[in-house]
Amino acid sequence: MSDRIRAAIIGYGLAGRVFHAPLISADPAYELAGIVTANPDRSSAAATLYPQARIFSTVDDLLAADDIDLVVVGAPTPDHAAVATRTVECGLATVVDKPLAVRSLEAAELIELASLRGVPLTVFQNRRWDGDFLTVRKLLSQGALGDVWRFESRFEWNSTRPRPQWKQETPGVDGGGVAYDLGAHLIDQAVQLFGPVASYYGELDRHRPGAVNDDDSFIALTHTSGVRSHLAMSSMVAQRGFRFRVLGSTAAYTKWGLDPQEPQLAGGMSPLDEAFGVEPEDAWGKLGRDADATPLPTERGAYREFYAQLAASLRGGGPLPVDPRDALVAIGIIESLHTQQP
Repeated sequence: MSDRIRAAIIGYGLAGRVFHAPLISADPAYELAGIVTANPDRSSAAATLYPQARIFSTVDDLLAADDIDLVVVGAPTPDHAAVATRTVECGLATVVDKPLAVRSLEAAELIELASLRGVPLTVFQNRRWDGDFLTVRKLLSQGALGDVWRFESRFEWNSTRPRPQWKQETPGVDGGGVAYDLGAHLIDQAVQLFGPVASYYGELDRHRPGAVNDDDSFIALTHTSGVRSHLAMSSMVAQRGFRFRVLGSTAAYTKWGLDPQEPQLAGGMSPLDEAFGVEPEDAWGKLGRDADATPLPTERGAYREFYAQLAASLRGGGPLPVDPRDALVAIGIIESLHTQQP
């Protein structure tokens, strides 16, 4: 491996353009050496923003290169496992955007392959570094809520922007829809906070005319710890609900609004900017009981930590930022719920 980790991104849609390219470019441990996209407009945009990166039109072209250390798979969800299998077979350290795969079996096979080949494999669960999630984790570690019995988490909006063709046309059971897109984050966050899942229930609904995948879904988890997580994900709400509501025996924490890091990155803010990940006071959540609840500063969001931890792992052999086996929980739940749908 060279002095800097030479990284290439497969796919220059939302994941590659908004998240991975800016985060990698901002970290001095990396060189953004390649981007794979067959779309001429995206190729031109990528070349303009990252002139040092070679633009490849196919995965084959990338894998034929001999100067890449790390590959980030930001392709459409249904292609994650197949593309990552190829990069692992080539001995390239691999980051897969969530979800790791659509099927539990293909995810398990990919993890086993990486283990047998000794190839680092991790999953981009960036929502573990959302500022509001870090705030909840801190409150739990401090015992500030007492005994927590219910965790409510929502990721929803009323989307009017055109959806990529694969998102419109891929059936939910094959990786389309909000359960795979957003549920993969929400389930991961809940398990990180409250541990293994004993049982679950879900409603995967379709409201768009002619929709082939879910656009308004709900998943309830019962953790072995006894905590219940109620997770809502939708692109069809006319009014957004709270982002988090955590109910405990002595206090509650309620938070509205989404973490600012994605819109900051989409708007061109550098992850090195002092304002990156910082939430304004009017967006803080409240801690306490009803009228006595008081605003609580939101922890600073820290998406940069994913690639910082990955660099440390690749250089020194320490733990990866996300254990790929963690992804099996959400994939298994979502896969099972889809097979139960009428």
